[in-house]
Amino acid sequence: MNGGDEGAESAAQASPPQPLEWKFSQVFGERTAGEEVQEVDIISAIEFDKTGDHLATGDRGGRVVLFERTDTKDHGGSRRDLERMDYSTSRHPEFRYKTEFQSHEPEFDYLKSLEIEEKINKIRWCQTANGALFLLSTNDKTIKFWKVQEKKVKKIADMNVDPSKAVGNGNVASSSNNVSPKPYLANGGSPSKEFSFPPGGIPSLRLPTVVTSNETSLVARCRRVYAHAHDYHINSISNNSDGETFISADDLRINLWNLEISNQSFNIVDVKPANMEDLTEVITSAEFHPTHCNMLAYSSSKGSIRLIDLRQSALCDSHAILFEEQEAPGSRSFFTEIIASISDIKFAKDGRHILSRDYMTLKLWDINMDSGPVATFQVHEYLRPKLCDLYENDSIFDKFECCLSGDGLRVATGSYRSVFVHLFIVILSLKTSGMQLNISFICCPSNLFRVFGCAPGSTEATTLEASKNPMR
Repeated sequence: MNGGDEGAESAAQASPPQPLEWKFSQVFGERTAGEEVQEVDIISAIEFDKTGDHLATGDRGGRVVLFERTDTKDHGGSRRDLERMDYSTSRHPEFRYKTEFQSHEPEFDYLKSLEIEEKINKIRWCQTANGALFLLSTNDKTIKFWKVQEKKVKKIADMNVDPSKAVGNGNVASSSNNVSPKPYLANGGSPSKEFSFPPGGIPSLRLPTVVTSNETSLVARCRRVYAHAHDYHINSISNNSDGETFISADDLRINLWNLEISNQSFNIVDVKPANMEDLTEVITSAEFHPTHCNMLAYSSSKGSIRLIDLRQSALCDSHAILFEEQEAPGSRSFFTEIIASISDIKFAKDGRHILSRDYMTLKLWDINMDSGPVATFQVHEYLRPKLCDLYENDSIFDKFECCLSGDGLRVATGSYRSVFVHLFIVILSLKTSGMQLNISFICCPSNLFRVFGCAPGSTEATTLEASKNPMR
């Protein structure tokens, strides 16, 4: 009997997971008919926190908008707690507006005669503490550390004097012990020397009293500003699992920061050659390992991923492991290096796999196997004959992001369609085995969302489209 049960379990584990059932859930930023899209309203960054209960978005206007999940609050517990109690959650995830704040302002670098846009490039959530939310946001040059916390509203209450003893504004009520004061002159002068304060002072002195009410308001406060550390545009920021440090990367350098120290960073990767004419590749993305605080990976424009160990040396120019796919003989063309450039990498939650996105494909790498990717997903292979046209209109240089599901069984990225949509953030609900997961994407520069199953034997490939009509 036991042997049969074990056999059934192993067979179930060997079979690929069932395709997800996608359900439309929510749209933020919908427009009325005929309303034009403002440049500053275009979403440029989006990030869920680890719990999935908070969503942060950044736009080209330098604003950060926070949303909070509400469908679990009706039942008095987090979604994880409800699942642990076998509570059946049949509703879609619902998010509501929480707060927003201006993270970055446009700046001008007078030394380099360079305008610095306020556009938010990346947002990363940090560990929460004492009920406060912490996050990092960055534009091209400056990183900021934000604290968002509910604070009780302070109000000015009634004056701390007995109203029965005061008449008018500062006039003393008549009393046998009071002396009527003479009128005052400017600058504290007195019309005569006969005036003197009554014994015990004037009882009608009015002082405001500040009290804390039961009302609360969300306050966003910038705790740290990490600036003047990058000569080139910042393309990545990533939190460390130690909760104390993070990295920021530009085209040629990766810097290590301590969250509590804003005036100093350590350069841990520097690929800038002595002569810039010898430059052959640039850094395109960098990410910390999710559990090992000493490991991080970064990708390059040559299509390679380097895994480095901070314990080896202070300057990690030499990598621990190099991941790159060898070219097939005779397959090299003018566009080979361009489409091989990796635009984004992500670690899986278990830290065992790395997902990378180049122009044409998604690749899944095992950090224990550097001979090649364990899986390759063709995102838009139909565009390969049109690479020349894409080069002419610069579309071949578009950057796409990628992501993995929490269980590591699916990967996702963006693709093209004939219509370009910019403004909408779409929150979709995935339903499988009685559990729902939420996932988000930005419809820019693409409006297709490609989801692939990466479990052994899975042939799942789903395409989701965002249209100009978000309620379609």
